[in-house]
Amino acid sequence: MKVSVSLILFVASIILLPFAWPLPDQPQALDIFLQCLQNHTSPSNPISDSIYTPNNSSFQSVLMAYVKNRRFSTAETPKPLAILTANDESHVQATVLCTKYSGLEIRIRSGGHDYEGLSYTSIVPFVILDMFSLRSIDTDIKNQTAWVQAGATLGELYYKISKKSKFLGFPAGICSTIGVGGHFSGGGYGNLMRKYGLSVDNVIDAQLVDVGGRILDRKSMGEDLFWAIRGGGGASFGVILSWKIRLVPVPKKVTVFQISKTLEQGATDVVHRWQMIAHKLPKDIFLRAMPMIVNGSRESTEKTVAVLFFCMFLGKTKDLMALIGKSFPELGLQIRDCNEMSWVNSTIFWASFPVGTPIDVLLDRPKGTQVSFKSKSDYVKSVISKKSLEKIWKKMIDLDIETWMQWNPYGGENE
Repeated sequence: MKVSVSLILFVASIILLPFAWPLPDQPQALDIFLQCLQNHTSPSNPISDSIYTPNNSSFQSVLMAYVKNRRFSTAETPKPLAILTANDESHVQATVLCTKYSGLEIRIRSGGHDYEGLSYTSIVPFVILDMFSLRSIDTDIKNQTAWVQAGATLGELYYKISKKSKFLGFPAGICSTIGVGGHFSGGGYGNLMRKYGLSVDNVIDAQLVDVGGRILDRKSMGEDLFWAIRGGGGASFGVILSWKIRLVPVPKKVTVFQISKTLEQGATDVVHRWQMIAHKLPKDIFLRAMPMIVNGSRESTEKTVAVLFFCMFLGKTKDLMALIGKSFPELGLQIRDCNEMSWVNSTIFWASFPVGTPIDVLLDRPKGTQVSFKSKSDYVKSVISKKSLEKIWKKMIDLDIETWMQWNPYGGENE
């Protein structure tokens, strides 16, 4: 039996591979870069206030503001020669031209959520282009579209859509602080993907700065490049300035739930069954399984595995209860487990905020490092046996570190 499930496993390890090639003289390259910036920007949009070097007292705080993984906040982590916090599209153009001219590499950072710090570290001399100030969102409810700049977060996008319409949404990730620049260009998966596909399936135009400093849209870049930036990583081909997206219909009320099953409560059997049905459920249902290490019973000091099941349903509770009761009775879903709410409030639930949290929380941008983690992902194309599941649980417990997985069913529009 074939299934398509994405696994994400978090462990604490890293392998560094040595590379060697000719490097530019750093002080000289930086001087050339900084002078070039002044020559390529207009007095009407000065760039001087957007440049941070290690000599600037704010350099460290600007660098760390969007570092989301403490693995890359150590003294040994390579630091940029400069940081550019672009406030205008001309700043992006100048940065691209001047890094090329000075022989420096460029790292483009929207939200800093990449797992390996690729948007703010490098093993060769580099500068960071921070996009967080380019964050405008222009919604066109009549045509059900929006232009979103690369520095906007998913939370800001969801908030702006909800302020204009209660019946439109967008398929993207569940973490509200992710920047759309990198998220969309990497594909953009989330809890609406079985209904509407990935974020990039709903991108209809884009603006980017190419290696020559030109601003291109879909027509001027051509269909091949437009195809490549929607999943191939925008930074591989240029600097994404903004995306034009197609908004999608959502009902007035959606239903969400979270249920936990420990090994002692039969989690292995439930997960085994989940593998067989999650990708076959109606497109309106997204049902994630999340195995994690938890404390055992009060009488025991041993660890065990609990599997959290998170559900997003584009409909009402009574309809979800009927569907789950028929297709997945092993889950033991009760009506008290379900919460009906607006789509925008469901984004808050999925971002792990308590039910009832005001939607203004979507606008928050917490600064600085949060956790230290290592993440890997893979695809599972056949059902994992109960015996093999038990081996996975044992391995998670034996690791004796905080370890968890996200199992996401595809199917629906992803087939």
